[in-house]
Amino acid sequence: MLIPQKTLMIRDYHDEDKPRERFINQGAQSLSNQELIAILLRTGSKEESVINLANKLLQEFNGLRTLKEASFDELISIKGIGHAKAVQVLAAVEVGRRIANITFEDRFTIRSPEDGATFLMNEMRFLTQEHFVALYLNTKNQIIHQQTIFIGSLNSSIVHPREVFKEAFKRSAASIICAHNHPSGDPTPSKEDIDVTRRLVECGKMIGIEVLDHLIIGEKKYVSLKEKGYM
Repeated sequence: MLIPQKTLMIRDYHDEDKPRERFINQGAQSLSNQELIAILLRTGSKEESVINLANKLLQEFNGLRTLKEASFDELISIKGIGHAKAVQVLAAVEVGRRIANITFEDRFTIRSPEDGATFLMNEMRFLTQEHFVALYLNTKNQIIHQQTIFIGSLNSSIVHPREVFKEAFKRSAASIICAHNHPSGDPTPSKEDIDVTRRLVECGKMIGIEVLDHLIIGEKKYVSLKEKGYM
């Protein structure tokens, strides 16, 4: 008598063969389309593993090129693909489409201290604590990343250049604009503000990443330490 063969589920794979484990250990580029889809689906069904379900999905749409045009109804018509799985796949496709449509023209360009203050003003002027923020720019002075470095009273021993420039290296930034808010609404720089700025500028010179300005954001007004001659 033939013994029915057990359907191989994802938990039956060795850890090094599971898509999620290989994604973490080897990176996304090491995975096949089938394995990436399996991660999106997360689980299979009683009848088949998530790997097999992902393969069936790709076969149904002849690969990723047609899958990206699939509708919700088309997805849930496949046995094993319920509403939740269909939504997960379609959401991932939409995120990919939006990323592909991003252009450099969508990035905010800083041409003056006023541009930097305009970019940050509405976000920072209502904050009840001081936030020290860094804007990371490319060679065209376009913002490629914004990072909150520290929350609390500004202090040169706490706002360490290492934290500011670590993100610059990570993002391959050409230059940096620093900013922090004064919850009082008065953007007049303190001695500590000036000391922190000069320390960051000197560190930037040593490693070749220019600190273009330090903006202090108040209530609908700002101060540029560059314009004030502190840099």
